[in-house]
Amino acid sequence: MRPIDPSLVAPEAALPIRPGPPGTHITIRGLNKYFAGKPLYQNFDLDIPKGKIVSVFGPNGCGKSTLINMIAGLIPIDSGSILFDGKSRAQTKVGYVFQNYREALFPWQRTIDNIAYPLKLEGQSSAQVARRVAELVASFDVKFDLHRYPYELSGGQQQTASIMRALAPGPEVLFLDEPFSALDFEMTLFIREKLQEVFLQTATTMVLVSHDLEEAVYLADRVLLLTKRPTRVAEILSYDDPRPRTTDTLSAPSFIRTKAESLAIFQREVRR
Repeated sequence: MRPIDPSLVAPEAALPIRPGPPGTHITIRGLNKYFAGKPLYQNFDLDIPKGKIVSVFGPNGCGKSTLINMIAGLIPIDSGSILFDGKSRAQTKVGYVFQNYREALFPWQRTIDNIAYPLKLEGQSSAQVARRVAELVASFDVKFDLHRYPYELSGGQQQTASIMRALAPGPEVLFLDEPFSALDFEMTLFIREKLQEVFLQTATTMVLVSHDLEEAVYLADRVLLLTKRPTRVAEILSYDDPRPRTTDTLSAPSFIRTKAESLAIFQREVRR
């Protein structure tokens, strides 16, 4: 099947959008994405709820990172519609935490200037910037020197700074692409805890890609399980254990049950 020519598709504003259920934040309709002439996503629909953490999990090569990159506007779609509370991506403030934090931070800027960068880009005053950075420092209980350059920090400290930068402007949606994959276990636990604290304080919608099923379930309110390509939604599981979740959560019957169900769906899709 040949890729759809975007020039033949009606403009987004002209397409009728079927609304999601009440509480939907991100509405995706008729999403198509092709690579090398082959479909990755084909007529893909999805509703992402507002004020929830959604973990994206699926087989290798199914396009987990591509999906959130398209939603975030980092990769163009071939056709379809993506709306945020009825608004376009350009009208929506988003934050993004990359897997490769070493490349995400500007090495020529001090860490504190990296964190402040999106605020300065918005044209905020020096006083406003200083106040917001101080709030983030207090929230993350930062002990390391933010006046050092990123390459002078540990990997965990760099990723902490990346998350602080993504949160600095108060995004409506925060995207996280495997943010723990290059961290040691101690720092992973720390950042998991801090993300939960931020979520409890702000109820920011978060979309997390993870290759670790335990991590995906642990952080999620909804686990979005994908199929092999052309990628569809296999299942969306709810996980409603109260927050903040701790290491004790890992042995809770509800966690074990949700993880087992997620694993069974994943294995079913891999074998297809």
